[in-house]
Amino acid sequence: MGVTGPPGPVMDRDEVDRALARLGAEHEAIETSLLALQDHAGRRLLEGAELTGVTKERWASAEASITLLWAYFDAYTAALRGAREIRSRRRWSSRDDLVELTELLRGESVTVAGSVAGSAEAPTLQGTGKLSQSFSLTTLVDRMNELYASSLDMVVTADAVWSALPARIDLLAAELQRTRRLAHSVGVRPGEHPAGDDLERITRTLTSLREQVVSDPLAFWVRAQGSSAPGGGRPDTTVYDREARALEDVRREIDAVLTVRQDAEQRLVRLRDVLSRADRTLAEARTARGEVLAKIAATVVPVVSGPPTALQEQLATAAEYRRHAQWHRLSPLLESLEQKAEDELLRARESLSAVTQPLAVRAELRGRLDAYKAKVARHGLAEDPLLIERYDAARRMLWSAPCDLRVAEQAVLRYQQAAAEQLTAPRVPEQGGVEDRRGEQ
Repeated sequence: MGVTGPPGPVMDRDEVDRALARLGAEHEAIETSLLALQDHAGRRLLEGAELTGVTKERWASAEASITLLWAYFDAYTAALRGAREIRSRRRWSSRDDLVELTELLRGESVTVAGSVAGSAEAPTLQGTGKLSQSFSLTTLVDRMNELYASSLDMVVTADAVWSALPARIDLLAAELQRTRRLAHSVGVRPGEHPAGDDLERITRTLTSLREQVVSDPLAFWVRAQGSSAPGGGRPDTTVYDREARALEDVRREIDAVLTVRQDAEQRLVRLRDVLSRADRTLAEARTARGEVLAKIAATVVPVVSGPPTALQEQLATAAEYRRHAQWHRLSPLLESLEQKAEDELLRARESLSAVTQPLAVRAELRGRLDAYKAKVARHGLAEDPLLIERYDAARRMLWSAPCDLRVAEQAVLRYQQAAAEQLTAPRVPEQGGVEDRRGEQ
């Protein structure tokens, strides 16, 4: 929609003809815009909808603005028709005709009755005490531009929200129904499983959201920063996005329950195996503890606890859930049991290691003693009296029961020290060596 030229002195015939041509083109553009607004799908939806909230308020104002737009356009059309009639009186307009045309085209020659100027979004005559108001064609076009922009913005915004959100909500609602049926098939129901409660909440939220979007679309519009174009912005999908994420979380939970239904027996078998290995390891630790107490003296040996009955009870409960197809209860129980069973096996292994640690120390000392004996023998010192004495002392301590590890370790260290001293001491050649015996021959 354009704007007429500025006012000025009396126009000549060429100026009048050019102004009428511009006004004609402008009139056609304005009419096209108004008809497009009248036929806009968003406007038709607004007319037939039961609106609430901010949309109801703005549509009441927009309807008044559209009515005022047509009144202004009719006045504009009448003024243009009158100017054309004056210009068409004679081929060469007289001075009086040009004065009249100048006043009509540039002066405040368009009068609008106060009864039609009732839009809250546009300048009105209400409260002025005037029965009518006069405008120049330029001012009138400015008013129409303002009214058109605000009305189109409201219509385009509502249509954009209606075109985007309800369809997406419906698709999500269809997915929600499929998820509800799937959840019901595996026993995930409201009041029995958190995911079932989430599905109920999502259902209520989506139903309410759709009703709000349909009745008050402008409440779900985020205007673009710095944009003045009609419809500049985007639909507000915050609530929709949150519920979509919540539904995806529920879907993952249902998938986990389905997975449990498919491999529950295998997981139960693995659980029994892990707990059995933990029990055997604890039994081995208890046996080893008795051996340590009998064979190792002056050593604190940790107490070995028995197998946890709580885990066996929970395992029996899991098997019961499987027999009765209570997959939604079995799923979290299996996850918890699998972690606890691994922890129990680790605890049993740590207990066995702690109990057998003195035996490992004794074995290490025995190995060290024998290794030094072999080293001494390689250097021809196997018959050394001191080394034999210290080796026998250390060996008696390590192979006797109960064995005092601290005393035995000191004996091994004494043997090592004696061996080291002998190995590093200078060697005296024996009398009658090989060369002497050869000479004797």
